[in-house]
Amino acid sequence: MVPPPRFATVSFDNYIPDRDQPSQAEAVKALGDFAEGLGGGASAKDGRRRHWFRREPKPTVPSGPRGMYLDGGYGVGKTHLLASLWHATPAAPEQKAFGTFVELTNLVGALGFQQTVRTLSGHRLLCIDEFELDDPGDTVLVSTLLGKLVDAGVALAATSNTLPGKLGEGRFAAADFLREIQGLSAHFRPLRIDGEDYRHRGLPEAPAPHSDDTVTRAAYRTPGASLDDFPSLLEHLSRVHPSRYGAMCDGIQAVCLTGVGPVPDQSTALRLVVLADRLYDREVPVLASGVPFDQLFSEEMLNGGYRKKYFRAISRLTALARDAKGLAGTHGGH
Repeated sequence: MVPPPRFATVSFDNYIPDRDQPSQAEAVKALGDFAEGLGGGASAKDGRRRHWFRREPKPTVPSGPRGMYLDGGYGVGKTHLLASLWHATPAAPEQKAFGTFVELTNLVGALGFQQTVRTLSGHRLLCIDEFELDDPGDTVLVSTLLGKLVDAGVALAATSNTLPGKLGEGRFAAADFLREIQGLSAHFRPLRIDGEDYRHRGLPEAPAPHSDDTVTRAAYRTPGASLDDFPSLLEHLSRVHPSRYGAMCDGIQAVCLTGVGPVPDQSTALRLVVLADRLYDREVPVLASGVPFDQLFSEEMLNGGYRKKYFRAISRLTALARDAKGLAGTHGGH
């Protein structure tokens, strides 16, 4: 449970705040101070010797909130900031954990609730990306888990995945999150992060889809590339649990898709969102033919209960399509 490859080297220093959005620079400062406050106690790197018969001092628990909640729209850099907090926290890697809300629920499913509590209680920090509010059962499960961890002295940080009609309503969304985690509200400090989607700030328009022939030829000459027609990919995703999508992407250097078209239903769309997140985490470029990615989801979907997820997927897939432009223009000649 560490930040994914895309965020393996991020820091507060290489987060670029939008000068027109002061809340971004304020968030960097607040999170930097929070990370400093999590120091104290011997870490694996500080060179101190452990003694068998002498009790080690417990880490100093800072006063004030033990959790930070990052609230904002898609593309404002919440995951970058969350991963930067993980990197900046003065503790050995095994003393801090980073994962998405879904990965955390999968951990509970794999280990059981009590063992998960025991495993994470020794950590100094737990970072939860994309905290979900659309599954009440999972939300209550994780809320209970977080309560146990706070009692054990674990600091928390989370990014929001607000329900659709609340997009942009920072304070309301934060209050909703804090209400969901019932008794934990006193432990969290909400941080509102405003701004436009940085993935497209000042960048050229997304590349137009390529021809089937261009995509196919690029797949065959690109080492480690996959090649699928879009309907077959969607069918395959329906047979694989979303918790396995990350492992499915391991070792893939590029994804080549032919015949991309609008997704037929909400269940399929939500599976595609998870795949887009895992590809983005791993920086896997996507070369496609068919319709542009901003036509994947119907107007009804974009105005419905999972609006924020769909817009995030479009944003991330568009960024990956931009990364893949070089694949289409590469000509094998040796």
